Amino acid sequence: MVDPHDGKSIGIFPPKVSSKLALCTHNTFDRNAFRVITGKHKDFICERGDFEENGFKFTGLPSFSDDRMGELRGANTIYRFSMDGISIAMCGCLGDIPLDWVMERLKGVDLLFVPVGEHWTLPIEKVREFIDKIGPKVVVPTDYKVGGITLPLSPLNTFTDGCRNEVVHVGNAIDLESDDITDFTGVWVFDR
Repeated sequence: MVDPHDGKSIGIFPPKVSSKLALCTHNTFDRNAFRVITGKHKDFICERGDFEENGFKFTGLPSFSDDRMGELRGANTIYRFSMDGISIAMCGCLGDIPLDWVMERLKGVDLLFVPVGEHWTLPIEKVREFIDKIGPKVVVPTDYKVGGITLPLSPLNTFTDGCRNEVVHVGNAIDLESDDITDFTGVWVFDR
């Protein structure tokens, strides 16, 4: 589980989730509601470095939630990990293009979860620049306006209308194997 929210504080229903591990990219109310997770879990809040927990390996990479090196909104951690041969990066509340060495660690990731709502995060033109530099196979937009959300976020189409690659609505969940994305480059939009 990455960036658990409680639903109520952002205007939507709370998630129903159980996990042994919870990662928080940016320690704010909309990303650190560990209490909604059922079961015994270990929480990692903005941790940087290489970790292994319950056989799950992941890396926390430094970034910022604003374009002033965290002066306005603090640090952000990008979590990178692999599952079943698929590399994944969760960008959280990314507010600036990361340092060059972090970008190198992210290059070529299979699935890149990146915020596109522009409030507290990168403006869309910077999101596109970031994506172009990383070169992921699949971009999964996060942190955008949906029905009920009370945060002042931009709607999804602010991002998708300018996408050069295919945009596919994949539903609420997807069973994925590495072969499924061998010949695909584009955007996957999940239902909320």
